[in-house]
Amino acid sequence: MSVGANYRAACRGRSKAEFIAKLGVVREEPDESGYWLEVIGDSRMLKDETVTALQDEANELTAIFTATLKTAQSRQ
Repeated sequence: MSVGANYRAACRGRSKAEFIAKLGVVREEPDESGYWLEVIGDSRMLKDETVTALQDEANELTAIFTATLKTAQSRQ
């Protein structure tokens, strides 16, 4: 996941609009990772417990950054 690197870039945005745009990318990253974890789970490449734990984390990050994006948009 490049969540951390993209979040850092968002925080260094030159304007609120740029922050919000880059935060949209941040939100997409854990969601995309969740998709790939579904593929990995379906293929049985990892134990179900491992995939489930990673999917839970991806979902939590997606929820956190969705809420952050909504807050930022409401303050613009």
